[in-house]
Amino acid sequence: MAFALKPTPGLLHLKKHNTHSLSGFPSSEALVSTKRFTPMATLTTAPTLGLSDTFSKLKKQGKVAFIPYITAGDPDLSTTVEALKVLDSCGSDIIELGVPYSDPLADGPVIQAAATRSLARGTNFNAILSMLKEVVPQLSCPIALFTYYNPILKRGVENFMSTVKDVGIHGLVVPDVPLEETEILRREALRNKIEMVLLTTPTTPTDRMKAIVEASEGFVYLVSSVGVTGARASVSDRVPTLLREIKEATTKPVAVGFGISKPEHVKQVAGWGADGVIVGSAMVKLLGEAKSPEEGLKELENFAKSLKSALP
Repeated sequence: MAFALKPTPGLLHLKKHNTHSLSGFPSSEALVSTKRFTPMATLTTAPTLGLSDTFSKLKKQGKVAFIPYITAGDPDLSTTVEALKVLDSCGSDIIELGVPYSDPLADGPVIQAAATRSLARGTNFNAILSMLKEVVPQLSCPIALFTYYNPILKRGVENFMSTVKDVGIHGLVVPDVPLEETEILRREALRNKIEMVLLTTPTTPTDRMKAIVEASEGFVYLVSSVGVTGARASVSDRVPTLLREIKEATTKPVAVGFGISKPEHVKQVAGWGADGVIVGSAMVKLLGEAKSPEEGLKELENFAKSLKSALP
């Protein structure tokens, strides 16, 4: 969720993809257990809406989407199961779930540390898939998977898309792939009815921004600031201008992320006209630094409720 951006014309330009992540870890069977906590959500009876449909519903209601982010497997996958249920029960409209990566080139310190802890406990992509297959039917909001490109390449694009579709994923965010290299990803995502969200940044030239928002599905992800992100004292004052420029180019919903960590931030960004607000590092920090999983889940619940209540 948090990563470094270079002020270049590209979407997100990172170093060449490596091939040594999410491999060589224990099998998933031993990693997922939900017996430790009392379930906080019941099985849903209606099909979960996708990202676009979720925004359409909220627009009709005059509401702004609350989109929290957590890292899978931090502190462990059992806690991730419960955290997803907690966030769902607190009124999350979409949840971003980060896939931990062994070479998180662009992540800020909070999420980088979360990924390191997760991988150290043996989290791998198969374990995450097993966890999702179990918990997604119990959620009322859609899940968007946030992953670097390398785990997709390792499985093969077609196989990856069909696999995540089968466990109930509705959206996908791949931050380290520039627009020119997303064609195959977007084609396979569309084929599997997965909405691939693209990102635009404060340094993206106008013509390129227009191409990005045209290609993006689900919503447009507006990165609010340049640099390694995380909880900040204030949100960039460039956001209102960036929002206005994007909304002049598209009718698609726009969600703002990076540096949003307080109820007053959420209220401010919603007031500027954002259709959704994404909160990542502050969520991850609560879970990762709690004295126990139970304490982390309770703090997560209280924080999520405070953010949700600040939104229209």
